[in-house]
Amino acid sequence: MKYGYIVDHETIIDEVLVSYFKKPKSYTTEDMCEINSHGGNVIMRKILELCLKNGAELAEPGEFTKRAFLNGRIDLSQAESVIDIINAKTDREAKEGIKQLEGFLAKEIKEIKNKVLDIMTNIEVSIDYPEYDTPEIMEEELKTKMNVVLKKLEDLEKSFANGKIIKEGIKTAIIGRPNAGKSSLLNAILKEERAIVTEYEGTTRDTIEEFVNINGIPLKLIDTAGIRKTQNEIEKIGIEKSKKIAKEADLIIFIIDSSKDITQEDYEILDTMQPDKTIVILNKIDLGQKIDRNTEKINKFHHVIDMSALKRKGLQELYEKITELFNLNEINVENDIVITNERHKNQIQKAIQNLKKAKESLDKKMPIDIIAISLKDVLMNLGEITGEEASEEIIHEIFARFCLGK
Repeated sequence: MKYGYIVDHETIIDEVLVSYFKKPKSYTTEDMCEINSHGGNVIMRKILELCLKNGAELAEPGEFTKRAFLNGRIDLSQAESVIDIINAKTDREAKEGIKQLEGFLAKEIKEIKNKVLDIMTNIEVSIDYPEYDTPEIMEEELKTKMNVVLKKLEDLEKSFANGKIIKEGIKTAIIGRPNAGKSSLLNAILKEERAIVTEYEGTTRDTIEEFVNINGIPLKLIDTAGIRKTQNEIEKIGIEKSKKIAKEADLIIFIIDSSKDITQEDYEILDTMQPDKTIVILNKIDLGQKIDRNTEKINKFHHVIDMSALKRKGLQELYEKITELFNLNEINVENDIVITNERHKNQIQKAIQNLKKAKESLDKKMPIDIIAISLKDVLMNLGEITGEEASEEIIHEIFARFCLGK
């Protein structure tokens, strides 16, 4: 590391530290240089312009990580983890990104590929030396080894349900009639006055979206327009949007003003809710309750909470209920390998299908080289994850999502 000045002719631009990384001991495995300046847009732009004037070129999005991948320092799954770490919204998501960057997924994929190669070696031996084993012994051995690989692939595929929660969060719609306390609940969870709260109905006419961290998992909260019959065209649009969001949500928080008698509109909304993904909140308990857990149609829901959103009562029970509903305490990013990437999941699903094809061919006593074709497809699917088999188009698409300088 060298201390000195960046100068343009005799004009000092800034006092800096310059670090030189000699290949292959750098991020990209190439010779690299980093300039640490005092910062500030004007100074950094002047230094950049001076570098460009002296022969440097601007990097493309993700170019440094792409070079690290192309030069073999990291595989494609590790490269993708860089952007996951940058975009992480919680500690759990960041930890899972770090694990993938350290190569945990790549190591697991490599082990599975080695097991598939072992099966293919057995097949090659049986083709070249048919007297080596009887067909029955060989068939049983192949089936056993294929089942081991299938179990590993299926475990990875199943982990995506948790991985999706870690990465994307739980899409949560707050639904209810106007003035039931939806915006008060949002404000209570966020601990700030994010939504307008008034005594007048129909204040929220569009959705408000915010992220909040619950037990290390991002909760994407969507406060929706109150659902009721109305002649107001703008409010009608908001209500239709609310219904659409409720259908697409992972979790619905249906909030009812329990200080008033239940209405026909409440009953109609309850009829559309799925009990397994709905938490019913009986709000405004501080004003006295006319509705409780035994009320008709509410009694069919397993997750019901008495609350006063305004007084912040019942919030902890809500967090515990969400944790229970999505088994958040069972998501262990410390020890388990969790798939968080949709592309990886798709390739694993393809590998599972091709492995099942190989097993089916074996059961049907098809020629051994036909089985080998399906197994080669499994290797190709897994190679797409780590990059050995990825097309140039896929690689370009992945790195296009990166920002400059990464």
